[in-house]
Amino acid sequence: MTLQEGLWCWGDRNIGWTLMGNPEAPLAVLLIHGFGANTEHWRFNQPALAALAPTYAIDLLGFGRSDQPRARLKDEPEQPGSVLYGFDLWGQQVADFCRTVIDRPVLLMGNSIGGVVALRAAQLLGDRCCGVVLIDCAQRLMDDKQLATQPAWMAWIRPLLKTMVRQRWLSTTLFRNAARPGVIRSVLKQAYPSGQHVDDALVELLFQPTRRNGAAEAFRGFINLFDDHLAPQLMQHLAVPVDLIWGEQDPWEPLPEAQRWAEQISCVKSINVISGAGHCPHDEAPDRVNPVLLRLLETTNQPQQAT
Repeated sequence: MTLQEGLWCWGDRNIGWTLMGNPEAPLAVLLIHGFGANTEHWRFNQPALAALAPTYAIDLLGFGRSDQPRARLKDEPEQPGSVLYGFDLWGQQVADFCRTVIDRPVLLMGNSIGGVVALRAAQLLGDRCCGVVLIDCAQRLMDDKQLATQPAWMAWIRPLLKTMVRQRWLSTTLFRNAARPGVIRSVLKQAYPSGQHVDDALVELLFQPTRRNGAAEAFRGFINLFDDHLAPQLMQHLAVPVDLIWGEQDPWEPLPEAQRWAEQISCVKSINVISGAGHCPHDEAPDRVNPVLLRLLETTNQPQQAT
């Protein structure tokens, strides 16, 4: 099965993407990576899904092979070429890609912050979106709207924290310290509790994009997202079905919260818990996640085949 890679011009920005599978099928899949990742993080999933439908993967603006423009925070003046990183920007990017490149009904699958992006894009796409699959979707516990769920001491330090991370010198220093192979491997060992597939290839695919000149800008934009979309709020107004896949031992996005979503939000149709897996079960345990993804794709595709 061949892999097609390309750059899509979104306004004046270049966006990286890949495609596997028959591009003429009626339904397509779009894979949306999490923070710090890129299209290659779907290395074990895209070929499997492509056997049933054309399967695209996209680099969000600021990541992978996509352009990395200068970050502008909400109260900062506009500068030529700067962007306000956030879920409206990324959601619009995905929706526009679906309309202009994919150009057919699409099933969106997102990991971590890619899940929130998928939900926002689904809102913008309307009936062009057939459904959303969230894989350990970001719960965004540091958002201002989540303050009531945080320890009381957090309210005291938040003003200082928010003031500090605005400083570009500090955000760049934090990024450069984190964007080292040894640190990346250490973080991966937390994210992948079983240690499965934490290898040199994975470290390299995450490390290489951090060496580009603008890589620290997306990091600055993201760590300053203290008031943006939350997944439950987006799902409350979503008409398409949502299915959850969750690593049982995710160290960052607690499983009990995902289970509450499944119980309380009407558009959530199922939750599939991957035992022993962490924040990225699609990459850590693809042998168990791919059958779930294929089943969800087949279920979504049935109405398309019947028309």
